[in-house]
Amino acid sequence: MTQAAPPPEHPLTVAAVQAEPVPGDVAGNAATAARLATRAADAGARIVVLPELFLPAYHPPTLAADPTGTDVAAAEDGRVDDPRLDPLRQAARDGGATVVLSAAVRHPDGRRTISSLVVDPTGAVRSAYDKQQLWGGERDLFDAGRRGATLLVDGWRLGLGICYDGCFPEHGRAAAADGAHGYLCPSGYLAGSEHRRDLYYAARALDNTMYVVFANAVGGTDPWRFNGGAAVYDPEGRPLARGADTGEEVLVATFDPAALAATRAAHTMLTDRLPDQGLPRTVLTG
Repeated sequence: MTQAAPPPEHPLTVAAVQAEPVPGDVAGNAATAARLATRAADAGARIVVLPELFLPAYHPPTLAADPTGTDVAAAEDGRVDDPRLDPLRQAARDGGATVVLSAAVRHPDGRRTISSLVVDPTGAVRSAYDKQQLWGGERDLFDAGRRGATLLVDGWRLGLGICYDGCFPEHGRAAAADGAHGYLCPSGYLAGSEHRRDLYYAARALDNTMYVVFANAVGGTDPWRFNGGAAVYDPEGRPLARGADTGEEVLVATFDPAALAATRAAHTMLTDRLPDQGLPRTVLTG
């Protein structure tokens, strides 16, 4: 059985962003992220989540051609000091918000990962989570992450995932088993994937009776054209806010601890799950 963490004491306002970055323009995209984070903070958001690889843009040809220009370097402790992020540091400080921004990160051991950077309200930036489930051609450019991560903000435990991670029920469940009340997923869903985009993250919310923030890119040129639909889901998988398939949006919603507690009291999958749930059994025939 999994022991669910007690609910936080206070609500938490969050923002899911959908926007179009420019391939390879790390400084320009950081400035765009700062503008959007400021807009979210002005609307009361304490957590702002932007799409997958927003910093360099999710554009594999550019990521392959210019790894030096599109990567940011992380120190042994995960700290990132790239001056191109200075506008975003300032926006986090001014708005008192924590920003989750996905980037291509180069680690001291040479690994290159799709990662979530966390910019805290002091302006400090660290590489907090490396995507574990790489999709398709990402395996030619990046190394898979080695472990999960949980972010703590205002008493809320928030599991970190990136795009394809959220297609695996085990990933969201691992976050919930670590006590997560919510799950933050920067993503990059391509045009034509709307059905799966709208199903996976609602399912992860209901599977684990936790809030989910799904951020997604928009725009671009085929075959790298993205379909928006950013959303915040409640613990039953219902959208509290959802973006259109096109256009820039900052979607703000509030995590309610009372609603979380009520959902978990009514739907007890986390506490009812058996330790050997789903393990194969031998079938005997005579």
